[in-house]
Amino acid sequence: MQLEKHLEYNGEPLLECQMDADPIRQLQQWLQEALDAGVIEPNAMCLATVDEQGQPDARFVLLRGLDERGLVFYTNANSAKGRQMSRNPQVAAVFWWGALHRQVRIQGIVEMVSEAEADAYFATRPRGHQLAAWASPQSEPIPDRQVLEARMAALEQQYEGCPVPRPPYWTGYRIVPHTIEFWQGRPNRLHDRLRYRREPDGSWKLERLAP
Repeated sequence: MQLEKHLEYNGEPLLECQMDADPIRQLQQWLQEALDAGVIEPNAMCLATVDEQGQPDARFVLLRGLDERGLVFYTNANSAKGRQMSRNPQVAAVFWWGALHRQVRIQGIVEMVSEAEADAYFATRPRGHQLAAWASPQSEPIPDRQVLEARMAALEQQYEGCPVPRPPYWTGYRIVPHTIEFWQGRPNRLHDRLRYRREPDGSWKLERLAP
């Protein structure tokens, strides 16, 4: 397999004077620019956790909320990532927007959202997604796909004509960041990397990193 193609990045300079003092607002701006550029699933982020043996694990999840408190995503708390986060709340996440030659790296601590927040978001999901949250024993081995399809069919019958309640194990997590790095691809691999670090007083310090 040939992997020697060298893509040349040609992004605009990323300058400290152009960055928002608040990295959450800066991230909101970059997300909007990715959305405007037509990036597929611009809210997809690779979430990294660590299991009890110290083995890193990673998968993509969808960002569903972003404000001054942090970054919110939803999942099954009984899944592999849910169990890992319950033991070790330290996580990392990465956004990659190839069309814009940009990535954002986040490190922080996860906390569960409130029951009210989880209920409110679950109510906005398509009905099929709500039923699937009940049907799938996420991360557990199953004999075949027919098991899932049979569970979905049974749930459709069970909740026919009724609202689908949120499973007690399906909830949201908020990444409370302490580090956010913005990366812009530049020519000759001399990329721009600007990192925000949260200070003890809650303010953010911005610093440039070598590529």
